[in-house]
Amino acid sequence: MQSPQFRKSVQACEECAAACDHCAAMCLADNPQSMQSCIRFDLECAAVCRTAARLVARGGMFSIAACRLCALACDACARECASFAAQHCQSCANACLACAQACRHMDPA
Repeated sequence: MQSPQFRKSVQACEECAAACDHCAAMCLADNPQSMQSCIRFDLECAAVCRTAARLVARGGMFSIAACRLCALACDACARECASFAAQHCQSCANACLACAQACRHMDPA
Protein backbone atom coordinates (compact mmCIF):
# COMPACT_ATOMS: atom_id res chain seq x y z
CA MET A 1 0.00 0.00 0.00
CA GLN A 2 1.45 3.32 -1.02
CA SER A 3 1.35 6.42 1.13
CA PRO A 4 -1.01 9.32 0.40
CA GLN A 5 2.03 11.33 -0.76
CA PHE A 6 2.80 8.69 -3.39
CA ARG A 7 -0.78 8.79 -4.66
CA LYS A 8 -0.77 12.60 -4.65
CA SER A 9 2.45 12.64 -6.67
CA VAL A 10 1.10 10.18 -9.24
CA GLN A 11 -2.10 12.18 -9.59
CA ALA A 12 -0.22 15.49 -9.94
CA CYS A 13 2.04 13.99 -12.61
CA GLU A 14 -0.89 12.61 -14.58
CA GLU A 15 -2.80 15.91 -14.36
CA CYS A 16 0.28 17.85 -15.41
CA ALA A 17 0.89 15.57 -18.39
CA ALA A 18 -2.71 16.09 -19.51
CA ALA A 19 -2.42 19.87 -19.09
CA CYS A 20 0.82 19.87 -21.09
CA ASP A 21 -0.77 17.82 -23.87
CA HIS A 22 -3.72 20.20 -24.00
CA CYS A 23 -1.46 23.24 -24.01
CA ALA A 24 0.67 21.83 -26.83
CA ALA A 25 -2.40 21.03 -28.91
CA MET A 26 -3.86 24.50 -28.38
CA CYS A 27 -0.52 26.17 -29.18
CA LEU A 28 -0.32 24.15 -32.40
CA ALA A 29 -3.83 25.25 -33.31
CA ASP A 30 -3.32 28.90 -32.32
CA ASN A 31 0.08 29.88 -33.66
CA PRO A 32 2.68 27.12 -33.93
CA GLN A 33 5.43 29.41 -35.23
CA SER A 34 5.45 31.82 -32.32
CA MET A 35 4.79 29.13 -29.71
CA GLN A 36 7.39 26.57 -30.75
CA SER A 37 9.30 26.72 -27.49
CA CYS A 38 6.10 26.34 -25.45
CA ILE A 39 5.14 23.28 -27.49
CA ARG A 40 8.58 21.73 -27.00
CA PHE A 41 8.50 22.30 -23.25
CA ASP A 42 4.96 20.89 -23.07
CA LEU A 43 5.89 17.71 -24.92
CA GLU A 44 9.05 17.11 -22.88
CA CYS A 45 7.32 17.83 -19.59
CA ALA A 46 4.40 15.53 -20.41
CA ALA A 47 6.79 12.68 -21.21
CA VAL A 48 8.78 13.16 -17.99
CA CYS A 49 5.58 13.42 -15.92
CA ARG A 50 4.22 10.18 -17.34
CA THR A 51 7.49 8.39 -16.67
CA ALA A 52 7.62 9.65 -13.10
CA ALA A 53 3.97 8.67 -12.51
CA ARG A 54 4.62 5.13 -13.74
CA LEU A 55 7.74 4.66 -11.65
CA VAL A 56 6.16 6.04 -8.49
CA ALA A 57 2.95 4.03 -9.00
CA ARG A 58 4.86 0.78 -9.07
CA GLY A 59 7.37 1.77 -6.38
CA GLY A 60 10.26 1.67 -8.82
CA MET A 61 13.80 1.99 -7.55
CA PHE A 62 14.29 5.16 -9.59
CA SER A 63 11.10 6.84 -8.35
CA ILE A 64 12.86 9.56 -6.38
CA ALA A 65 15.29 10.32 -9.22
CA ALA A 66 12.36 10.50 -11.64
CA CYS A 67 10.56 12.87 -9.28
CA ARG A 68 13.61 15.12 -9.11
CA LEU A 69 13.78 15.25 -12.91
CA CYS A 70 10.04 15.79 -13.11
CA ALA A 71 10.23 18.77 -10.74
CA LEU A 72 12.97 20.32 -12.89
CA ALA A 73 11.01 19.75 -16.11
CA CYS A 74 7.84 21.13 -14.55
CA ASP A 75 9.60 24.26 -13.28
CA ALA A 76 11.03 24.93 -16.73
CA CYS A 77 7.71 24.29 -18.47
CA ALA A 78 5.89 26.51 -15.96
CA ARG A 79 8.27 29.38 -16.65
CA GLU A 80 7.81 29.01 -20.40
CA CYS A 81 4.03 28.68 -20.28
CA ALA A 82 3.66 31.57 -17.84
CA SER A 83 5.29 33.85 -20.41
CA PHE A 84 2.21 33.49 -22.66
CA ALA A 85 -1.15 35.11 -21.94
CA ALA A 86 -3.27 32.30 -23.36
CA GLN A 87 -5.48 30.64 -20.75
CA HIS A 88 -4.30 27.15 -21.70
CA CYS A 89 -0.70 28.25 -21.12
CA GLN A 90 -1.57 29.76 -17.74
CA SER A 91 -3.47 26.61 -16.73
CA CYS A 92 -0.52 24.49 -17.81
CA ALA A 93 1.88 26.62 -15.80
CA ASN A 94 -0.29 26.13 -12.70
CA ALA A 95 -0.45 22.36 -13.22
CA CYS A 96 3.32 22.27 -13.67
CA LEU A 97 3.92 24.19 -10.44
CA ALA A 98 1.58 21.87 -8.52
CA CYS A 99 3.33 18.82 -9.95
CA ALA A 100 6.79 20.16 -9.14
CA GLN A 101 5.73 20.73 -5.55
CA ALA A 102 4.22 17.23 -5.24
CA CYS A 103 7.37 15.70 -6.71
CA ARG A 104 9.62 17.61 -4.35
CA HIS A 105 7.67 16.20 -1.42
CA MET A 106 8.67 12.72 -2.60
CA ASP A 107 12.37 13.48 -2.13
CA PRO A 108 13.51 12.79 1.45
CA ALA A 109 16.81 14.65 0.90
